[in-house]
Amino acid sequence: MNYQTFAKLYDDLFDEDAYADWFQYATKFIKNKDGKLLELAGGAGRLAIQLKKAGYEDVTVFDLSTEMLALAAQHAQEADMMLPLIEGDMREWSDYEQKFATITSFADSFNYLASEEETLQAFKQVAAHLEANGQFLFDVISPWQTDVYYPGYMYNWHDDETAFMWSSYGVEEQAHTVEHELTFFVYNEEIDGFQQIQEVHTERTYELETYKRLLTEAGFTNIEVLADFGRETVTAESPRWFFNATKA
Repeated sequence: MNYQTFAKLYDDLFDEDAYADWFQYATKFIKNKDGKLLELAGGAGRLAIQLKKAGYEDVTVFDLSTEMLALAAQHAQEADMMLPLIEGDMREWSDYEQKFATITSFADSFNYLASEEETLQAFKQVAAHLEANGQFLFDVISPWQTDVYYPGYMYNWHDDETAFMWSSYGVEEQAHTVEHELTFFVYNEEIDGFQQIQEVHTERTYELETYKRLLTEAGFTNIEVLADFGRETVTAESPRWFFNATKA
């Protein structure tokens, strides 16, 4: 499987319109518009470019994937803007000395970490790279999403050259954990047929109080949590939680 192909397909599926709600949330809650901003696990840079277009001049994208960062560079070039890119692992990037006024991370990025320990490690790295009183905005899916909504979930999409199938399954052996089977069928002229490209993504989440405890342990205070992209208070059936925390 060619991950570069998968990265491009994934990026095409989640285009700029898909990030409209995250953009709305970020621009509503970011306190320091003029400060340095880091999009952690920022992927192909879709949101970062929208933020720069909206007047957030000093935006950087950090991601683990070389292929996603290559797409971010391409999107920035198409938008005729400079977009600094950092390749690294959110669990350990202490060798990078730059600090930021704001660090954001959306679209489930922290749910891909394998344990509470890794989540705490990543939170500590965020705190270490924030300026004094810096702001940390991120989202995670909730246990309701992993335990009730996702098991048995299916989504299908296609056009003339590509078909996409998304199937989700609960993981009984591990609490609040779900696996997403993502399959693309892409037309290949060389074989005059469709080529199958597949990945399995695992997401894990925790109770709300666990996230608050880990944030506090990592050095954050004034922890606020909302639902529905900051529009609603959290309920037992909120699919996604949005955190707004300040470096202590």
